[in-house]
Amino acid sequence: MANFTLEDVRQRTYKARDAWWTVMLVDPLASRLVRVTANRTKVTPNQLTVGALILGLAAGVCFAMASWPYLLLGALLYHLSFTLDCMDGKIARLKGTGSVFGAWLDYIFDRVRVLACAIALMGGQYAATGNVAYVWTTVAVVFLDMLRYMDALEIYKVRAQMRGKLNTLRAEAQELELAVQQAGRDEMGEDLRSAEGALRPDPEADMEDQVVGDNPNVELQAGFNKRFPWYARIRNGLRRGRIRPHLISGIEFQMGVFIVAPIAAAIIPGAIIPVIALSGAGMLAFELVIIYKFWLSTHDYSRSLAKLETRIDGYRRQLPAERPLEAEAAVGSAG
Repeated sequence: MANFTLEDVRQRTYKARDAWWTVMLVDPLASRLVRVTANRTKVTPNQLTVGALILGLAAGVCFAMASWPYLLLGALLYHLSFTLDCMDGKIARLKGTGSVFGAWLDYIFDRVRVLACAIALMGGQYAATGNVAYVWTTVAVVFLDMLRYMDALEIYKVRAQMRGKLNTLRAEAQELELAVQQAGRDEMGEDLRSAEGALRPDPEADMEDQVVGDNPNVELQAGFNKRFPWYARIRNGLRRGRIRPHLISGIEFQMGVFIVAPIAAAIIPGAIIPVIALSGAGMLAFELVIIYKFWLSTHDYSRSLAKLETRIDGYRRQLPAERPLEAEAAVGSAG
């Protein structure tokens, strides 16, 4: 059997920044369960993913009962389901057993759990009260969950494409830089660094998968920082506790819908819709901030990229016609 320590779990599996709900209410329990599971069992990440779905569906069954004891039990089961859902990724990172299929399974099962629990929770309330507003609330919950994750995936894809374009130009620029150095000129380094800086990782926009031990660079985009200088102080304060400034993300929205709302309804009948409305409004507000930051980062990137392309074109005009061929030959012989 393995002998992972709690510190191993924290260093290898904790994200550099995560949702405050995960950091404060899930990781303390999940990390200890991961240590026991990794050291004493052969449970796989995919088995934990399936277990998380089963607990989530059990929470849905409780929600459908609509009475306050079942609402409380459903909220507890949903939290345990989410804890298992966090454990599967931690086990995969700790043991190095992650897979593309496992990532797909985790994503699909998350969406199935949200859909099933939304239908069960609102359906149970509709059956108990006859209030059609619960039907529309189901639609709103599913739509907002879909919007959040589609937006995250699209931003991640676009930023990856931007980095790919930048890497392509960097390779071309390095070849020309070699030719310039041979001709006694060397002025390109600063522009390369400027272009790269426009796409430093943004853990609020990217699908963050870095862990504490990686010590990631989380520098914000220059445009956003210039407009909101106070944001860096808040970010740095939260970062010390591994909490990302995106305080109401898809995770907090889910917890608001499937944990906070049922508990509130068990105490105050009819509280489900107001709690969900507040959770949805909060998530939308923070999503708009992410979109705004992404918009600024594309402008920073475009300016840097245009400057780099202009400089590359300038070097091409300065070099003799045969110089690029000589540079290519020099690169080939060095390889």
